[in-house]
Amino acid sequence: MSISRAVETAGNGSESEFRRGVASCAPVLLGTIPYALVLGAQATQKGLSTVELSVMTGLNFAGGSEFAAIQLWTSPPHILLIVAITFLVNSRHLLMGAALAPFLRELPRRKVFPALFFMCDESWALGLTDAKQRAAVGIAPAFSPRYYMGAALAMYLAWVSFTTLGALLGPMLGDVGTFGFDMAFPAVFLVLMRGMWKSVAAARPWLVSLVVAALVYLFIPGAWYVAAGAVSGLLAAWLMAGDG
Repeated sequence: MSISRAVETAGNGSESEFRRGVASCAPVLLGTIPYALVLGAQATQKGLSTVELSVMTGLNFAGGSEFAAIQLWTSPPHILLIVAITFLVNSRHLLMGAALAPFLRELPRRKVFPALFFMCDESWALGLTDAKQRAAVGIAPAFSPRYYMGAALAMYLAWVSFTTLGALLGPMLGDVGTFGFDMAFPAVFLVLMRGMWKSVAAARPWLVSLVVAALVYLFIPGAWYVAAGAVSGLLAAWLMAGDG
């Protein structure tokens, strides 16, 4: 369904835009639930209580850094190391925020800051793709805050709820790695990339980012592959601008 038809079908009200955001996010949520359960189960097996996990996922709301923090969790925990790795893994949000910034300029700060707090990979990709599609067909304003918050809040509530459920079920599940739920994580990102696909030429920065991140992961300890992949992809996009 085209973006014009989707907007027309949803209606013109703000509640309709919110429902459109929730509906757009629904397929992604189905892929998110398995690895939310995995994170919750792994957290309890590392010694975190259900309350501690819920506070972490509610305040941090960034799955990649939470998986990294759980892997590094010891008793007593190395707080500075976990904080540093969390910052490193979440550094991609700087680039994601910069990409979304042109669409947020017209919004007051009281709306911009909550929008950025609830920004995760999935809501960012959905919101940015929707804004670009609306701009391409001349729908103004291009960025729909209600649509974005519908997707973002659906992701937030699902993430906190199902990681908490995973923490409650963790002691009964045993080694969750044997279920293969972790495959849902890359599967969700492949779906998001499909929605942003333009052409092979436009995807070359993605390939550069993938290769650099893989090489850094293989040869350099820690989570430096996240920052290396993000920076190399950005540089590649800048150098290749206009070639596609």
